[in-house]
Amino acid sequence: MLWKGVPASLKALRLYGAGLRVMECIQLRIKDIDFGYRQIVVRCGKGAKDRITVLPQNVVEPLKKQFARSRILHEADRRADAPGVGLPYALGRKYPRAGAEWGWFWVFPAPGLSTDPRSGIVRRHHLHPTLLQRAVKSAVRQTSIAKPATPHTFRHSFATHLLESGYDIRTVQELLGHKEVSTTMIYTHVLQRPGIAVRSPVDTL
Repeated sequence: MLWKGVPASLKALRLYGAGLRVMECIQLRIKDIDFGYRQIVVRCGKGAKDRITVLPQNVVEPLKKQFARSRILHEADRRADAPGVGLPYALGRKYPRAGAEWGWFWVFPAPGLSTDPRSGIVRRHHLHPTLLQRAVKSAVRQTSIAKPATPHTFRHSFATHLLESGYDIRTVQELLGHKEVSTTMIYTHVLQRPGIAVRSPVDTL
């Protein structure tokens, strides 16, 4: 299987539908997904900044099913009186019980508990990023794609295809979380390659 061990909702999202970086995707929490407004809140992205990006319609149902699976693990942790999940910044110290709340739980939790390397506390973590990285590597190898591809390739494709569809550069910049628009401008290279829309005369023969 190309995506063995990867949840169906994570397969569907694939970093492409929302332009997420690997860690941004893996570290999503229940409260970060807004089904009503079809938005994803990316917390502590690159540069320690939060941003909002799009939630694709075609991943809504897989994500809801993933929520149900996550809920089972969350409730099991509560019954076992396990420590709550780790919280960003100093929130864990300010609100010591918040990590046990459903809203802060991982969308993609690890199947078992493990030791937090920073605190030494045994708790539930999110899936390890290497799971997704290895799945993509395996998929590329088994489909015989000649070009190199990594999880980050999906993010590049997200940006390129939005620009090809006519979305303005500032909108794409916000969705990607780029500090400078010059970083986003890199993706316009596809649109500016000379001859890309030219039809070869051999095709008319």
